[in-house]
Amino acid sequence: MSEQPQNAAAATEEPEYQSGFGNHFSSEARPGALPRGQNSPLICPFGLYAEQISGTSFTAPRKHNQRSWFYRIKPSVTHKPFDRRVPRHNRLVGEFDRSTSSATPTQLRWRPADVPDSPVDFVDGLYTVCGAGSAFLRHGYAIHMYAANKSMDNCAFCNADGDFLIVPQQGRLWITTECGRLFVSPGEIVVLPQGLRFLVDLPDGPSRGYVAEVFGVHFQLPDLGPIGANGLAAPRDFLVPTAWFEEKFHPGYTIVQKFGGDLFVAEQDFSPFNVVAWHGNYVPYKYDLNKFCPFNTVLIDHGDPSINTVLTAPSDKPGIALLDFVIFPPRWLVSEHTFRPPYYHRNCMSEFMGLIYGVYDAKADGFLPGGASLHSCMTPHGPDTKTFEATIAHGKGADPFRIKDTMAFMFESYLIPRVCPWVLDSPYLDCDYYQCWIGLKSHFSSEGSDRTGGAPQVEIMAVKGD
Repeated sequence: MSEQPQNAAAATEEPEYQSGFGNHFSSEARPGALPRGQNSPLICPFGLYAEQISGTSFTAPRKHNQRSWFYRIKPSVTHKPFDRRVPRHNRLVGEFDRSTSSATPTQLRWRPADVPDSPVDFVDGLYTVCGAGSAFLRHGYAIHMYAANKSMDNCAFCNADGDFLIVPQQGRLWITTECGRLFVSPGEIVVLPQGLRFLVDLPDGPSRGYVAEVFGVHFQLPDLGPIGANGLAAPRDFLVPTAWFEEKFHPGYTIVQKFGGDLFVAEQDFSPFNVVAWHGNYVPYKYDLNKFCPFNTVLIDHGDPSINTVLTAPSDKPGIALLDFVIFPPRWLVSEHTFRPPYYHRNCMSEFMGLIYGVYDAKADGFLPGGASLHSCMTPHGPDTKTFEATIAHGKGADPFRIKDTMAFMFESYLIPRVCPWVLDSPYLDCDYYQCWIGLKSHFSSEGSDRTGGAPQVEIMAVKGD
């Protein structure tokens, strides 16, 4: 284990994982490395250092408390002081106000960004699109995108601001963390908790994707309510890494820390991935979106997108999310006498959408894999003209059909996003997005229509009693 190279860009096999969401895990890369009966003995096995990482306050209720214990070759405190990174990364935001971003109710859409020609790793390829709140105040979120073509070299990243939920769209990610390694492909997601150090290798070369970041809370599974005990994302399908460590002298190794949206660097002479054993419930994890069990309408009307929630970061208001992660996977549409694509609507929540692959059923043209759209609070949106006309042309006799070979998603929040200037000025901004609705025409007729509204008529038979 310790003899394998840190850079695993050529790796082709999945590492071993543990399964479950919110479990208390334990893992040893060397048998006997975990202390027995206590967390911090006077002398740890193999001469290791005990170190705790806390994702919640010490006094959080037990059911919400998150922390892990690491048993490492050298403690993470062994580094030089942090300095502001030079040159500064000017496209990351941790505090959303008038000085960093602007608000707009206009519907926005972006075409897929090209991966840069010059060498760019995950850190430098990361840029903020929009967000709300403040990392300093521990409340809010940021939505980023990334485009990179180079593995991180002799450095690790640490996000002190919040949790990262990464959605790769092109190119696999080989992610090394203090808890072990994860291999993440497009169609999967990975969550990297606040404060955990990690690096990103690119085994396929060019890569791009989306990132949601939440401040002050952690992602959890949504309540199922009337659905019952099963469905949506199953806890057992979430995968957590097993312990893996590197014992190697690394002169000039750099820790890049995101703090308040700015980047700082500190130098050390060893790999931060020197954790020989660990236990706890504050861990990175990945999930295959194709394992999601969707629910849908089986008679009339279109269900609300909340039935497709994979993970939620709750607010302090019951039933209202700081940020939901919702997907639109392959599924059957069987509803009768119903307009099956998403209906036209205005929403008190703001919606950022991305497309991993395929075609989104509400947008026949223009919304491409790797692209994105933003519909803010109470801004109207819905199917484009082509989708609407094609749908009603089927008439009442539309047979059940399966939406396949697609995976779209949405980051949804009750906080109104402010948008960063570089994405408003981006060459990838689709300035003609509004045109997709301009062609919608009136079908109104005061003399009636054969497109009758209302629920399907049910024939009632009278049964004569005795």
